[in-house]
Amino acid sequence: MADDSTPLTSTAVPSSYAAVGDSFSEGVGDPGPDGSFVGWADRFAVLLSDRHPEHTFAYTNLAVRGKLLDQIVADQVPRAKELAPELVSFCAGGNDIIRPGTDPDDVAERFERAVMDLKKSVGTVMVTTGFDTRGVPVLRHLRGKIATYNAHVRAVADRYDCPVLDLWSLKSVQDRRAWDGDRLHLSPEGHTRVALRAAQVLGLDVPVDPDQPWPPLPPRGTLEVRRDDIQWAREYLVPWIGRRLRGESSGDHVSAKGVIDPYVLKSQLEATS
Repeated sequence: MADDSTPLTSTAVPSSYAAVGDSFSEGVGDPGPDGSFVGWADRFAVLLSDRHPEHTFAYTNLAVRGKLLDQIVADQVPRAKELAPELVSFCAGGNDIIRPGTDPDDVAERFERAVMDLKKSVGTVMVTTGFDTRGVPVLRHLRGKIATYNAHVRAVADRYDCPVLDLWSLKSVQDRRAWDGDRLHLSPEGHTRVALRAAQVLGLDVPVDPDQPWPPLPPRGTLEVRRDDIQWAREYLVPWIGRRLRGESSGDHVSAKGVIDPYVLKSQLEATS
């Protein structure tokens, strides 16, 4: 794995963390024991909290599904600045990029202004690239646009000394088992692998390689694939298009999870594993 930042030593593991972003950081696709979503950011917080004495690690998840970059900047960035944690993960712009007619250069300029603003108040800002969408039916044609935005994100990271959670290079999440049934959000295992990669980016040892190969799957016939595609289009694609046409967002009536005790979350996850 490419080293995108100077690894933190064991004594420099952040003692406070806030997740800023959209459905990816909220954890959509990874249902938790209490009915809310868990997701990579929460799982990453557990990995960080394990490096500290119990109840000395502070974590807040500010992410809300469906939010565009400007909404994240207006609603979540000020709160993150107030909290002033040692680490912020800033994942934003993905929903802008997949919208027709958006310019990745323009989105990247607004992304950079937000990173510059965050850096004034928080310790480290970890940014994320977009996934490689070569295997995602709805987003496959946007692969070049996403790659352009990723290049901008990396350039911003270089300018502001931000570690990069590179999702494009995480090959294991290109397996369909890493994705939820909607094919737009990660499955619990996909979120887990991203959390492990995030820990690696900060120079932490992890118990499992997030890029380890999946067990082989039996081959799928053409009819089975077609049937799955039709069911997916009916259940997920049509409602998604409908929301876009109506100008609605999946996060219109959703509040951020807010402060989460990672020690309680770890106990809940262990009890249900």
